[in-house]
Parts: sequence; structure tokens; C-alpha cells
Amino acid sequence: MGQCGITSSKTVLVFLNLIFWVENEVDRSIQKVYKTYNGTNPDAASRAIDYVQRQLHCCGIHNYSDWENTDWFKETKNQSVPLSCCRETAGSCNGSLAHPSDLYAEGCEALVVKKLQEIMMHVIWAALAFAAIQLLGMLCACIVLCRRSRDPAYELLITGGTYA
Repeated sequence: MGQCGITSSKTVLVFLNLIFWVENEVDRSIQKVYKTYNGTNPDAASRAIDYVQRQLHCCGIHNYSDWENTDWFKETKNQSVPLSCCRETAGSCNGSLAHPSDLYAEGCEALVVKKLQEIMMHVIWAALAFAAIQLLGMLCACIVLCRRSRDPAYELLITGGTYA
């Protein structure tokens, strides 16, 4: 049981470290994925970006103007962002930068980091609960052992200095 408690404590420390590390890693990864966006559905990176933007109601890395620095934006030359940036309430949105009120204003990076941190916090709380249960188990075992040693019916069998 002690080894499990030590292991879960290490796990908690690893996850706490991951919370601080995740923001830098997400920034690097998300910029790489945005650079490879090509707007076609068969492309996994493009589908992932569109999915995240729709689900989290965000656009771009920091905001919708981040799309202006991507190869996809330069190649299309239509001064628009992907349709996944369009607000659900904007019925006639075509992704045009001429109508920024139709687009989600918040960037995706902060929302992705926030979601990942929420998930990691749940994992940390579960690891802490597991460690507390193990500690309670060790405490109960110690109590039983201490009571057992005071019991007159319990005798330690020693023969020749060794335990039998």
C-alpha cells in the first residue's frame, strides 16, 4: 500500500507540472496545425480546426485576425476566414472579414488550454482521493495491528531468537 501511495503522490506532482507545461505545448501545436490548414474536409488537421472552432465558439489562435497570417488565407485571396468561425446566430455569414460581428471574437488557444487544465484537475483530484483512501487503509491496518499486539490471546512465538 505504501508504494501505491508514493506512486499516486508522484502522479499528482507530474500532473501539476503538466498544467504549467501544457500551455506552451498547445501554443506550439496549434500554430503548426493552423499553418497546415487547407480547408478541405478529408484533411485531418483541417477537420480538427473546424471542429474545435465550432465546439468552443472561437476563431483563430488568439482571435480571427490570426487567419491573415496563414497560407490558406493568402492562397484563397478572398479576405475571409473558415466558415467554422461564423457565429451560430449569424445566418448569412460567409467568413468575410468585412463583417467581423458575424465571427467569433475569442481565440481558440486560451479555450483549449482551459479545457485541458479542467480535465487535468479532475485527474489530480481523483489521484488525491485515491491517495487519501490508501492513507486511510494504512491507518486502519496500523490500528488493527496495535490492538492485536495488546490482546492477551495473541502470543508471539519465538524459538531460539527466530520467529516461528
